[in-house]
Amino acid sequence: MADERIIQNDTGQSAGPIALLRSTSTIRERCNYILESVENNQSAHFTVNTGKLDQAAQQVEQVTRQNYPDLRIPYHSRWRHFESGGVDRKALLDTAMAGRTRADQAKARIDLTLVSVLLDAGAGPQWRYCETTEIKGKHTYARSEGLGVASFNGFMQGCFSSDPDDFLRVDADALLQVSETTLAAIFQVTDHNPLVGLAGRAQLMRRLGQTLQANPDVFGDDGRPGALYDRLTGNGSETSLAAPRVLQALLDHLSPIWLTGNELQGRPLGDCWPHPLAGGEGVTAGWVPFHKLSQWLTYSLLEPFEWSGIALTDIDGLTGLPEYRNGGLLLDTGVIVPRHADFTLRQYTAADEAIIEWRALTVALIDRLAPLVRKRLGKAEQEMPLACILEGGTWAAGRQIAKSLREGGPPPLNIESDGTVF
Repeated sequence: MADERIIQNDTGQSAGPIALLRSTSTIRERCNYILESVENNQSAHFTVNTGKLDQAAQQVEQVTRQNYPDLRIPYHSRWRHFESGGVDRKALLDTAMAGRTRADQAKARIDLTLVSVLLDAGAGPQWRYCETTEIKGKHTYARSEGLGVASFNGFMQGCFSSDPDDFLRVDADALLQVSETTLAAIFQVTDHNPLVGLAGRAQLMRRLGQTLQANPDVFGDDGRPGALYDRLTGNGSETSLAAPRVLQALLDHLSPIWLTGNELQGRPLGDCWPHPLAGGEGVTAGWVPFHKLSQWLTYSLLEPFEWSGIALTDIDGLTGLPEYRNGGLLLDTGVIVPRHADFTLRQYTAADEAIIEWRALTVALIDRLAPLVRKRLGKAEQEMPLACILEGGTWAAGRQIAKSLREGGPPPLNIESDGTVF
């Protein structure tokens, strides 16, 4: 498919090769190129056993029925982590926002979601977060749940707001002041409770502040992520919104925060990597985009838009998330098969060809897995979009099988993380 293809950004303006690499159709296209090449025995790293997909689907079905016996499955979203421990933290936020307009409430939820998701990289096996509530008492959380609860509480305490009269917001001035010390306090980090990638998270928050501040036409004079609500809904006048438009807006306006070092024509590409089997034409040939954190953020923003009365469309325009749990499920069930016996013993970076390939296979194979899961659960595609399969789902199944195979439940891969890709 040629790079001359016209891609529309969230403003409706056409763009070129950069927009092509920000399109979910390109993500799927390039990942499928890689899958087809692996199936044709052209990979030095993996083979694929698609006969094991039904075993993976069975695992996902089992976990989904355990987690959601009524099969009323919500979206895979940061908001699920805000429910950790049986605490309805959305209700706490709603109570705190009583009296605000629907639009202002949506903006606050977007502010919270964006910061919380960007802080949601791998926490490491040692880190824990302890929370005490009146209803549940003292409870300790780890990994993504702990990061979600900690960032929620930090938001409620005004840690990301520079306005002493309004704690429930995120703005550029506050983000520019975020340091390792700031985050260490929010996440209860000590020498005995280390959090992986603390410095990277702090740098990411400051880059977010710089980007928000540098784009007042998009994020307003205060530099608030929530200003995306006005931009994507016509100041609340539109009644529907296509999910890929949310992703497009995030990539168009927040790309400077992703310092992976990958660039094209002098512009940052973010979570987009070169691979010899990626295919494509023109200047984007050989590049395979993922935009994992941006897509995770998009999934997490769906509900804040819906709660404001906006109907979401084309949810399956987004892709599966190529990360530890989804990709770990496919490794642990034998769908993706490493060629080298010591593959899972090595340490990798996101830039390693084998990791790029594993992530591409994850995206493409989750698309093949999804209809098998729906069939087992008796659900049509419109009843159970990919966002629900991930939640039900592939992510939880990946965590469960990891726990059954390895003490403490770590994923089958060890990837060095600075908090900006995984």
